[in-house]
Amino acid sequence: MTKADLKREITTYAAPRGRFQLVVVAPARYLALDGRGDPNSAPAYRDALATLYPVAYRLKLASKTVLDRDYGVMPLEALWWADDLDTFTSARDKSRWHWRLLNLVPAWLTAVHVAAAQDVVARTGHAPAIADLRLEPLDEGLVVQTLHVGPYDEEGPVLAAMHEHVTAEGYALTGRHHEVYLSDPRRTAPARLRTILRQPVTRG
Repeated sequence: MTKADLKREITTYAAPRGRFQLVVVAPARYLALDGRGDPNSAPAYRDALATLYPVAYRLKLASKTVLDRDYGVMPLEALWWADDLDTFTSARDKSRWHWRLLNLVPAWLTAVHVAAAQDVVARTGHAPAIADLRLEPLDEGLVVQTLHVGPYDEEGPVLAAMHEHVTAEGYALTGRHHEVYLSDPRRTAPARLRTILRQPVTRG
């Protein structure tokens, strides 16, 4: 059985470091959970992670054993937003952040497969946000993205520069700030964390 490497197959899961790239992101579907607050301390964020990963791996198992199609579970992703953009770029007031955690679902898996995986995971009793998990479509279209290497708390200046670049090139921000976490923070030193920073845009 061949194991699909979707992170390689979907070209937008790579971004250049040190410059901003304009690309079109194809529509996709994700496991999704919403919440608010500092991801370092908010119980809702911890509960979302404890729910998202078991369902993602259950889906992978079902794909491999039932459909004979194996794949690597995709990286954690998140949409972030706030009433005041400065909370991302300068103030970095995480208590005011809203977030939507995401994990990409391969195109060949259906809502029926997702519901079955949720049901199995729910019966374990170890997925505190399982009732709120859903399959969410996302069609971002045109985006500007870059690769940030380093601690999450050092993203602010990069985001500010990205926003300035977008305006200077005649585009406008639209949609929500999107991050793709290519590194596992449990196993990677902060200085080596690799994160794609993505911002949907439209021609101004």
